[in-house]
Amino acid sequence: MVFLDFFYALRSAGLKSTLQEWRMLLTCLEKGLHKSTVEGFYHVARACLVKSESDFDTFDLVFADYFEGIEGAIELSPELLDWLANPKPAEELTPEELAALEHLDIEELMKKFQETLAEQEERHDGGSKWVGTGGKSPYGHGGTHPTGIRVGGGPGKRSAMKVYEDRQFSDYRTDVALDTRNVKLALRRLRQLTRTDGPEELDIDGTIDKTCKEAGEIELVFRPKRKNDVRLLLLMDVGGTMDPYFEPVSRLLTALHEERGLRDFQAYYFHNCVYERVYTSGRLLRSESMMTADLLRTYGERWKLMIVGDAAMHPSELNSARGNINFRNETETSGVSWLDRLQRHFDRSVWLNPDRPVEWAMSSTCRQISGMFPMYHLSVNGLEDGVKGLVGARPATIRPIMAPGSSRL
Repeated sequence: MVFLDFFYALRSAGLKSTLQEWRMLLTCLEKGLHKSTVEGFYHVARACLVKSESDFDTFDLVFADYFEGIEGAIELSPELLDWLANPKPAEELTPEELAALEHLDIEELMKKFQETLAEQEERHDGGSKWVGTGGKSPYGHGGTHPTGIRVGGGPGKRSAMKVYEDRQFSDYRTDVALDTRNVKLALRRLRQLTRTDGPEELDIDGTIDKTCKEAGEIELVFRPKRKNDVRLLLLMDVGGTMDPYFEPVSRLLTALHEERGLRDFQAYYFHNCVYERVYTSGRLLRSESMMTADLLRTYGERWKLMIVGDAAMHPSELNSARGNINFRNETETSGVSWLDRLQRHFDRSVWLNPDRPVEWAMSSTCRQISGMFPMYHLSVNGLEDGVKGLVGARPATIRPIMAPGSSRL
């Protein structure tokens, strides 16, 4: 019952642990994988119940609160941690001096550590008894001891038997610019599996059902394999105000090129807004371009459209004929007309904006474009939500972003 209450405590804290994962944890406990220790239970429970690194600290906080006081956890005072923050450099010991140091087993080490903490009243450096820095004591930071406890600080000579740090809990950020690994994790949802012609695979559920109907006579059932049917078209704003976002957009493009599960993937460039042409390279050369009308004919409505850009430009660039910022490429069709054609052509489309969401309302063109495409931040959470918009339930009616203090008529 104690463990079951812990499960509900995790759920109440927002962790999406399921009963199936809870049963897996109980199986691990039955097999003794936790080694009958609180530390072992912590690691096994976290491995079974936590799906994402971003939930590690939430799990730790619930675990610390729920099992508070078990095994007499040692409380480290802020004053002690402040003493250890700036360690004195340790003197090099000879092999003979190292051999002369007292070797302790774990139980003796922890017992003496608690006794020493109870007696100590001031900072200590370079000694052999107190919790300090740069000395031969078994407890502290920056010193030397073959069977010691490192308290605070980072690894030094990597000789500590135990590490006792005062953890300062903080959530993993999910609003940071993406790295390639985070992008790949978010793109795992970019899948729509469909049955295809070709080699077949064993249908386990169908085989069990058919075997039961045949009174135990094994009847193997096969079915076509399922493959990802998502075709993704990526359009990327390049240059100008997008220059500061070169790295996160590059990581997104890299991850998509490496996402082999997609049925097909194509990427093109534009500057500020999509006009008559899109480009196969960021140099935006006419010789490396495709007419946008040809793009619409080439990529049918079954393709998913992802546009990356800050949607920030002069209003005339978006709304006026001959509004292209490059006067050599001016045409009578406005940028907003081309964006409207893209939005109407593709069944699913999203816009990823690298600017902070609080800045979106400050740009009239960003507010206007957000009324045409579902807009998400180019971050871990934003990319996950954008992917859901492409392959999940159909997003709600799009509403443009309103400027601070404005109202919708």
